[in-house]
This record gives sequence, C-alpha cells and structure tokens, in this order.
Amino acid sequence: MALENIIYEKKGAVAYVRFNRPKSFNAIDFGLVKDFTKAMEMCSDDDSVRAVVITGEGKAFCGGGDIAVFRSFFDKDRAEPFREIIKVLNPGIITLRRMGKPVVAAINGAAGGAGMSIAAACDLRICAASVRFRTGYPTIGMVGDAGWTLFVPLLVGFGKAMEFMLLDPMFDAKQAYEMGFVNMVVEDEKFAATVSEVAEKLASGPTKAYAIIKANLNAAMEGLLEKQLELERMGMYNAAKTEDYVEGVNAFLEKRKAKFTGK
Repeated sequence: MALENIIYEKKGAVAYVRFNRPKSFNAIDFGLVKDFTKAMEMCSDDDSVRAVVITGEGKAFCGGGDIAVFRSFFDKDRAEPFREIIKVLNPGIITLRRMGKPVVAAINGAAGGAGMSIAAACDLRICAASVRFRTGYPTIGMVGDAGWTLFVPLLVGFGKAMEFMLLDPMFDAKQAYEMGFVNMVVEDEKFAATVSEVAEKLASGPTKAYAIIKANLNAAMEGLLEKQLELERMGMYNAAKTEDYVEGVNAFLEKRKAKFTGK
C-alpha cells in the first residue's frame, strides 16, 4: 500500500515515519491519519524493525488538525471530519502503544493539538531546542483527542494539563523538558545525529525485554486508554456542534480574537 502523506523509510533496524504535509505544517486530515495508522501497523508487523522514529518533514512536527478542512464542513455536518479522522487515528495510537518495540518522537518543529498527543503517546521524546508547543484546542472551542487527556497529564501532571487546556499557553523546548513533557532537548544542528544515535542504540538493545517492559508499563494504563479515547471521541463530536467552535475556527482562520458566547 502506497503512503501519500507519510514518508516511510528503514535504515537498518530503525523505521522512520515522517509526516509529509509540510506546506500545512503537517496538519492532520483524513489522508494523513490513514497513512499514519498504516505505518504503525507496518512497523508493528515487521520483525526486522526494532525501533521506530516518528518525526515531521519541513518546519513542523505536527501542528494538529487541519482547521481549513474543518471549516469546509460548516455547511454540512460539522462533526463529520472528526468522525472520519478519529475512527482511523485512534487505532493508530493503540497500535503505537502496543507494538513491542520502542517508539521515539523526534520533535523537529512546532507541535500542537493531536501532534502533542502523538508525541506524548511515544515511549521517548527528543526535542529540537527551537521547538514551540501549544495545545491549541481551546482557542478554537475544541477538546483533546488522540489520547491527549491521558498521556499529557501522565507526563506533566494534572494541574499543568488543566493549565494547557484552559489557558492554552505557548511553551518552548526548555519548558517542555523542565515539566517532563520531553526527555531530551538538543541543539538544532545536533538534532538529527542525536535522534539517529538514540534510535540505533534502541534498535541494538534487548528487543524482547523492551517489549515486556513496554507491556508492563502499558498494563498500568491500557484499560484507561480505550476508555479515554472513546470519551475524547464523544467530546470532539459534541464540541463540534457548538457555536463557540464555529466562532473559534473562523477567528483562527481570519487571524482575529475569538468572541465566545458560551453556546
């Protein structure tokens, strides 16, 4: 199966999965999530792959959902794009967590929304020093998806996760490291080499032991993962029906401050 929105490349025992919509900051649409989930299945099923790196092409890791696509459904069923995207994306997140090999998020550029979710779902996160993060959901009257509301609080704590969701601050790589969201921050010029070094170390490690370690850690939360993904799915549908969501999307695309009414 050809992947149109993902660059899939194997270097030895390491599989590199690269989001490939650089003109839209690797924003998520149906085509990208379909290819992402297929790539996760390919990595999981290929015994010659012993470590996986997820990263982005161009200046962004993944900027979250493609808001222009969302607005194109305003005169139809506003929940439809979320219905189509989430039912394909969630199995990809579950496959990422269940595959018996380490998965590294190589955060090369801006990350927001479900881009943060995917990074948080990975086993390790290596971040370029110039990266900026922003949750983004509340700015458009939306809620978290792709496991955001499980993985991010586990990494940074409940209070900080609530701050992200309510106040939607932008934060940098150093802050991400200090709060525990990323494992490592690397100067931009050393980023690619460091990612490769870590990935190769993992790929030459005790793969079966890594699989058991990952399964044991998953056991503490995996029952929660499916439940949380379902709660998020319903939350996205319900938020898409609000007037505030319409206002938030329009304001974002029109580059103005949203005027929410609470409806």
